[in-house]
Amino acid sequence: MRRPLIPILLSVLLLSGCAGLELPDLHDLPDLTVPAAPAAPVGDAASALAALPVKGRAPKTGYEREQFGQRWADVDRDGCDQRNQVLARDLTSVEYRPGTRDCVVLSGALLDPYTGDGVPFLRGERTSADVQIDHVVALSNAWQTGAQQLDEDTRELLANDPLNLLAVDGPTNASKGDGDAATWLPPSRGYRCAYVARQVAVKATYGLWVTAAEADAIARVLDGCPGEPLPVSTLPLSTLPVAAG
Repeated sequence: MRRPLIPILLSVLLLSGCAGLELPDLHDLPDLTVPAAPAAPVGDAASALAALPVKGRAPKTGYEREQFGQRWADVDRDGCDQRNQVLARDLTSVEYRPGTRDCVVLSGALLDPYTGDGVPFLRGERTSADVQIDHVVALSNAWQTGAQQLDEDTRELLANDPLNLLAVDGPTNASKGDGDAATWLPPSRGYRCAYVARQVAVKATYGLWVTAAEADAIARVLDGCPGEPLPVSTLPLSTLPVAAG
């Protein structure tokens, strides 16, 4: 909490009998406020999982990709769409299209978290799909576990939040489909803890629930990595739903 010091100084001067002194213009004084301490992450993935509601899956009735707004919307309003931002975040040796202010990724190299394999990325009609952007919590899964109750703007955030997006090997992503942790886990066992922790973080942030089978599958993974940290969204807090707080 920021505590303005200037009013306190003025009160001290007045109470000490110095009211006759000529005081400086307050606009000329430096900022003497105490910076607020950053909020520390709370809990770990297992604790956050335990706090999630457990319910059955709602019907998929009414689900359409368009229910989650614009694809790769620039939800953080920095002038670059989320697909290119995730490619830039997750690839190495990135080359950008000239004239796009380091936004449009032309090529790079991915160390795929799902398989542990190296995958080259080259933008093009026949090659772009070699690296795909996965929704860690699939949108149809989100729809059936609470997202249909969210408003349109919040669903668009969920679909474009970097917390819910990973650049991954295309064929492996296709094999996942819209599966949850009860039906699909990354082939690379070394990444499973981070993967399910990210799923828990997305569901906690956007007020979604887990099914009993999903909760059991995630808990089994997290049993092997006590204290697995809970990742947090990098979007401005003001854009996130109330569930984020």
